[in-house]
Amino acid sequence: MTTTHTTKAHILGFPRIGAQRELKFAVEQFWKGEIDESALAQTGNALRRQHWQWQKEADLDFVTVGDFAWYDQMLNASALLGALPARFGFDAKNLILKQYFELARGNAAQPAQEMTKWFDTNYHYLVPELDENTDFAGGVDWFFYEIEEARSLGHAVKAVLPGPITFLYLAKAKTAGFDKLSLLPKVVAAYARILERLAKLGVEWLQLDEPILGLDLETEWLAAFEPVYRSFAYTGPKILLATYFESVAAHVALLRDLPVAGVHLDLVRAPQQLDVFASNWPASKVLSLGVVDGRNIWVSDLSAILARVAALQGCNIWLSASCSLLHVPVDLAQETKLDDELKGWLAFAKQKLQEISVLKRALNGADVSAELSANAAKVASRAASPRIHNPAVSARIQALSEGDARRHAVFASRQAEQKLRFNLPPLPTTTIGSFPQTKEIRAARAAFKKGTLAQNDYVEQMQAEIRLAVEKQEALGIDVLVHGEAERNDMVEYFGEQLSGFAFTQFGWVQSYGSRCVKPPVLFGDVSRPTPMTVEWTKYAQSLTQKPMKGMLTGPVTILQWSFVRDDQPRSVTTQQIALAIRDEVVDLETAGIGIIQIDEPAFREGLPLKKSDWAAYLHWAAEAFRISASGVSNQTQIHTHMCYSEFNDILPAIAAMDADVITIETSRSDMELLTGFGTFKYPNEVGPGVYDIHSPRIPPVEDMLRLIAKAAEVVPVELLWVNPDCGLKTRNWPETEAALANMLEATRQARQHLAEHGKLPSFASIPAQPHVHGACACH
Repeated sequence: MTTTHTTKAHILGFPRIGAQRELKFAVEQFWKGEIDESALAQTGNALRRQHWQWQKEADLDFVTVGDFAWYDQMLNASALLGALPARFGFDAKNLILKQYFELARGNAAQPAQEMTKWFDTNYHYLVPELDENTDFAGGVDWFFYEIEEARSLGHAVKAVLPGPITFLYLAKAKTAGFDKLSLLPKVVAAYARILERLAKLGVEWLQLDEPILGLDLETEWLAAFEPVYRSFAYTGPKILLATYFESVAAHVALLRDLPVAGVHLDLVRAPQQLDVFASNWPASKVLSLGVVDGRNIWVSDLSAILARVAALQGCNIWLSASCSLLHVPVDLAQETKLDDELKGWLAFAKQKLQEISVLKRALNGADVSAELSANAAKVASRAASPRIHNPAVSARIQALSEGDARRHAVFASRQAEQKLRFNLPPLPTTTIGSFPQTKEIRAARAAFKKGTLAQNDYVEQMQAEIRLAVEKQEALGIDVLVHGEAERNDMVEYFGEQLSGFAFTQFGWVQSYGSRCVKPPVLFGDVSRPTPMTVEWTKYAQSLTQKPMKGMLTGPVTILQWSFVRDDQPRSVTTQQIALAIRDEVVDLETAGIGIIQIDEPAFREGLPLKKSDWAAYLHWAAEAFRISASGVSNQTQIHTHMCYSEFNDILPAIAAMDADVITIETSRSDMELLTGFGTFKYPNEVGPGVYDIHSPRIPPVEDMLRLIAKAAEVVPVELLWVNPDCGLKTRNWPETEAALANMLEATRQARQHLAEHGKLPSFASIPAQPHVHGACACH
């Protein structure tokens, strides 16, 4: 196979945490004062050099420089551009690592910068804070030092930065009504200075990431691309404009005519766009094809990829992963406990470098027949394995009917029966599920997993923790109790370990944010529930109290979103399989006498496609999957769900379509503003808006929580209101948990008293807000 141009290979970025999470541990040691900045720098240097060497050994034409960050790439860009929040008072040009981390984590005087999801991934970035005084006058030189470091090692460098328009679009205007686009001339000038400096360093290529092109972009933002990139046309290195996560076929004319040297396409998430670009692309301009999945861990079908790109002979092709490899684990070779068959189906970041290398060599005419044959055997093994397909699961999916996704009666009828059964007071109180995971709990769980703690001894220890949680809730006077989840390591992993179709890695870590890493389950096959997963623990907890005990489960959409999901069938079908497994557990909990069951869906909104035109299909099957999981029970059984902090207004119809009897949501950080949409929409079922932020060690005073309860009652009818914290309490300690919950119960008592005496709650405006002292986020 020959082409007019020699095919080149590169990647958009590599994981920075290290194969053994070296960066995580070094950064946390630095935070604790156990190592100094010099020792931390040595760890960073070693990781960068290793990752560049792997890229060189894979015969990539460039090593990618600029993808490394001590915490986050958007924070790095802010520090490079000199666009730091003015409230910290830091000098961007002389920023030290201690200050850099304070921007991310906060300090005694200032809360951290806001953090949010990077598009539809589970990675979180630090949101730049901009106002009319942000000058973009330049900052730290770390980016340039890394380029010099790579070049000194003999590497051909492709530098990478967030694109100027994406950086500005994703930033937050600190002043209400401020137009971020008014800062564009300053941003462009700052980037032009960077390009000039890169040219002096001898950098030939600069990758500018502009993933916002995959969004439903407003006209004024789209119009910014042509003048911005035209201003860069004769300055510095050649520019590769990188798009990913969605199709940009609608912008083919714009991208074709932009004065850039090349464009990168994500052909994993949007394979259909290749035909549009292939027929409209000039032979002189690079077309970088993201053909290896940068967000999932399955081995690529290399022969199929080669057949797909063969039609592009004559084009100036580069080959790459679909997006940065930041979203996958580092090295499969470390996985010594996975069986050979399953391991053969997987490719982590280092293995994806080899896949790209094989594709490049094949297109350049090298004999890679042996490697293609080995790859084909792996692909065939996965497709044919009986471990993947379970006829019984397929039969259940085929047998699903509309009735399986619908409760027996409408909410009003269910509500009446549930009120008779539980006889709860007005403003019933509960918590979201978990209680503090103490070091003793974690030690017992680890010892049991290692086999050094016997099964009976482990059960006794967990039962003791459950008794403690029930006793504390009884003493506080909470109305609906939880067992505390002492036996659970993670809200997805715990269930994945007990469901068929899942596997778990030893070192399959990916960065969530900062030093926080997660190890997603590998969802490789049809999902079913061999045996009950939570019933015995919940039955034991219910035996300790006369009050209702909630069964606690994770919902099908969240299990899907927080796993590495099989790619051989639609995600909607996989979600239905999970929903049926959860349904079995819900029915068994009801049979065991558990009358209130919570099915958490914190990731429900995360699954939204980037383009609104695709939302309806997703929201339909996601809400249906929840109803499948919840609808096997009687009217008297009350189904709860919980959703974490996010904007709900634009998906409230879908949330209502889930038809949970009670939804609890995070609202305290927004001072109940997120609840407004529920009132405007006239959300029909019961709502538990969180009245205190569990992410902070701050103990909110009674007046604060009473004020929020009153504010909630002005939006949602009091007969539909519950009182609860924002989220689970596993990251808190017992003293602060008990103190905060005691205040919550006292606020509820006062609210109920006022309701009994006056027929309504006090006006929230009559309750003064207390001074808010920022605490460090417990997740950090």
